[in-house]
Amino acid sequence: MRRPLLLAVLPLALLPGAVVATVALALLPGVEEWCEPTVGTLGPTPDRLEARTRDGVLVHLDRTQLGHAATIVAVGARVRGVGRDGLVIALMAALTESRLRQYANTTAYPSSADYPHDADGSDHDSLGLFQMRPAAGWGTVAQLMDPAYQARAFFGGAAGPNHGSPRGLLDIPDWRHLAKGTAAQAVEVSAFPDRYAAYEPVAEAILDALTSSADTTGDRPAAPNVAGADRLPATTSTTFPLPTGAWTATSGFGMRRNPVLGVRRLHAGVDIAASAGTPILATAAGRVVHAGPRGGLGNAVAVAHDVDGRVVVSVYGHIRDDGIHVRSGDLLAAGDWIADVGSTGNSTGPHLHFELRPGGLDEPAVDPQAWLDATDTRDLDDALDTLPARSPALCTDEEASA
Repeated sequence: MRRPLLLAVLPLALLPGAVVATVALALLPGVEEWCEPTVGTLGPTPDRLEARTRDGVLVHLDRTQLGHAATIVAVGARVRGVGRDGLVIALMAALTESRLRQYANTTAYPSSADYPHDADGSDHDSLGLFQMRPAAGWGTVAQLMDPAYQARAFFGGAAGPNHGSPRGLLDIPDWRHLAKGTAAQAVEVSAFPDRYAAYEPVAEAILDALTSSADTTGDRPAAPNVAGADRLPATTSTTFPLPTGAWTATSGFGMRRNPVLGVRRLHAGVDIAASAGTPILATAAGRVVHAGPRGGLGNAVAVAHDVDGRVVVSVYGHIRDDGIHVRSGDLLAAGDWIADVGSTGNSTGPHLHFELRPGGLDEPAVDPQAWLDATDTRDLDDALDTLPARSPALCTDEEASA
């Protein structure tokens, strides 16, 4: 079992060093233009929600389940052509298949227990929120134990990880003209095709709750120096900030002589060397609170996260010029490609400087070892398949198909 996220004191003990791989910019996919928000922006994750199925059954959902729903919405909002209907269909499928629980399957794959999960299932070799099967080609065990990967696989399309086989929603011809339950079945190919339709009103209620402009977080305090801290998606999974095989650890957290300034001072993060242009990935779901120059860090991105009701900000520094792919206010899922490694600011060569600041961007940094140790790794091809995040938009059908 992977260790949970730790916000206590966190000395660098990263994964074993690896040979630094060159990432050619020519391999990077282009940035899509996103349509403007039309039905709301992803807001805070409620602690609970109740809604009735089409046949009147009351469904109780907790914060963990709603956090997974928020991941599905955050991923789908970045895929052009999904729109509100596609988000509802995905939520219907996940509700039906797993009741929005991330399932391991230790009978078929004992190693699935090594990844964050909510329960242990035993339906053939099915895994995760959408009960996808490695044997059917949906992905590896490691991939399918990542809720964000499963969401990307469900939506499919040109940016999907399976390139149409198996088919995701966007790979289904005329899916918008199908009943929503039928569209969900076209992706899931279940032996019980009539189950999905019953969850349509529950999926609609979830989407409305997650995209409401009202603050439903109760009395939970927000850090005053984090804009929008009361509207953060819950952190349910974490990703290492650089792709597997593309980095090597070089300097840890603590007092040292600054190699550029020549003075002894606190090194408030960890340095991870990588080739210029290597994709930098968001370590968890959250909202961008800074994207631009930041003193000695050069170009930097800061992302605020909600971890069990506490605000934690991750900071990514020394980003290359023109290498920031997000803007302040953008909502992110874990593993979103947010920037490219560079050597701006007080830097002696291309690397990522990573910080963790509980309480807000201007609060003291802590050693991020426990946070990094709890992350899953993502390979280079998977990172390159992830489009740079822009302001997530829940598009109308007309805008999404324009």
